[in-house]
Amino acid sequence: MEKVNIAEKFDRISEHWKPHIAAQSNGQHVRLAKLKGEFVWHSHDDEDELFIVAKGRLTVRFRDGDIELSEGEMMVIPRGIEHMPVAHEEVHLINITKAETTMTGNVDSDRAIPVSQLDSV
Repeated sequence: MEKVNIAEKFDRISEHWKPHIAAQSNGQHVRLAKLKGEFVWHSHDDEDELFIVAKGRLTVRFRDGDIELSEGEMMVIPRGIEHMPVAHEEVHLINITKAETTMTGNVDSDRAIPVSQLDSV
């Protein structure tokens, strides 16, 4: 067992949209990522995603409207719901999801990083 300083972990991350594994628990990853700009429209057929904004302001676009998340806020995106994260300024995101969850879910994209290539931070 060891404690994790989340701020120190974020300081080690330099690339946007490249998640890093900060911890694993019960078959899930706790992933940290810095976001800036738009991602891609996608959904996850078999898993929910938990987004926690540690720093900044994140817009999560849905086909029927947007939800704004501020620092200290979180939301669960249910499986099968198409969404697109947008960060107008840099956002520090904590994402909790099944370990096998790919970034772009059901969409093939050059933005996707295979789970096997995610680094620990």
